[in-house]
Amino acid sequence: MSRGSDDERAQNEVDDSRRPRSPRTRRTAKKGGNNQRRRQRPSTPRSDGGRPSDDRETWGQTLSTLAREIVVTALVIGVIVALLFGISGVWPPMVAVESDSMEPNIMTGDLVFIIDTDRFVGDGAIEGTGVVPVEAGANTGYEKFDESGDVIVFAPDGDHDTTPIIHRAHLWVEEGEDWSDQADDRFVTGNPTCDEMDNCPAPHSGFITHGDNNQYYDQLIGQSEPVKADWILAKAEIRVPFLGRIRLLVSQVLFLTAITIGPIAGILAGRAGRSYRSKRD
Repeated sequence: MSRGSDDERAQNEVDDSRRPRSPRTRRTAKKGGNNQRRRQRPSTPRSDGGRPSDDRETWGQTLSTLAREIVVTALVIGVIVALLFGISGVWPPMVAVESDSMEPNIMTGDLVFIIDTDRFVGDGAIEGTGVVPVEAGANTGYEKFDESGDVIVFAPDGDHDTTPIIHRAHLWVEEGEDWSDQADDRFVTGNPTCDEMDNCPAPHSGFITHGDNNQYYDQLIGQSEPVKADWILAKAEIRVPFLGRIRLLVSQVLFLTAITIGPIAGILAGRAGRSYRSKRD
């Protein structure tokens, strides 16, 4: 009897192994597999417009880097300018040359580093000015820009609203002095007497100046009276070729922009005012 029971139990196990799975079991297994595959699929978050957020992060990093570079560059330039000002003692410490009156020693478009008159004073300087005139420089061997004497930046006739002049200081004259005998024949017309020369006798004490590339003294062609010590803004020290052209170009662009936009803005403002008044009426 026990043998029969064992055979019956074995037959039931064989029948169960051959019995197919129910549809619910298959659906459950299939659904579980889909969930597993869905969990394994990487998801990429997207920003507005369907673009990946990685693009936004990349642009943010680029802008951050650019801003950082701008700040660093500005700081470096600020440090350099501060050092130049500390050495120069005047502001701005550099000027751009706009004309050819000092060529070939200082060229149009050069950027010239300037210093206060009381700094780096050479032998033979006129007392109280810090400036060495040409004759004194020739005697002591003092040169600036390949010739004797200091090159000064001054306000013509003491007018600080006009463009400063950068020329060489040739002579120091006292008030009422006849300086015709001291004048270099190369920079006067013929052999004139004091009565035939402008600013002779000297109306006041000051420097007789001349552009290295000019034909006559400044005081003979109406550029300025003898340059008083307090008309002198600075002394020229070193030139940097071509860099002044950038500054001159920026000034020209700003000037052209102003004269172009100004009238247009005025016309638009006038039209807007008329329109407003007509609407109120």
